[in-house]
Amino acid sequence: MIAKKAAPKKAAAEAVQDSAAKTLKLVLGRLDDMKAEETVTIDLRGKSAFSDYLVVTTGRSNRHVSSIAENVTKGLKEAGQKKLHVEGMANADWVLVDTGEVILHVFRPEVREFYNIERLWTQNTQDDARANLKAV
Repeated sequence: MIAKKAAPKKAAAEAVQDSAAKTLKLVLGRLDDMKAEETVTIDLRGKSAFSDYLVVTTGRSNRHVSSIAENVTKGLKEAGQKKLHVEGMANADWVLVDTGEVILHVFRPEVREFYNIERLWTQNTQDDARANLKAV
């Protein structure tokens, strides 16, 4: 009886992973179509409970940033994405598109450099240990 309960949970987890991978592929395809620059994908599985992937990319100008975000949002809606949260379109310095499974950040170059959010998720433990030693 325990094996029967474990199998549906495993199947559900695999279905979520397939969905996240599909969403990621759509997002990356749209970014490529829109000539987004310096795109970085960070795998958050096992590191975060709120999302599977974090994608950070750059647009050349406010107009380019908003166009990228609009194109990705349009593609997600066409693919049937129901839960979609978008922030930052008014200024288009930094636009966040959150699908739940994939979080996309689209920045202008100087804003991306200032916030450097990829560093938060990609620091390795040796760097953290060195930082702690220097702070003491």
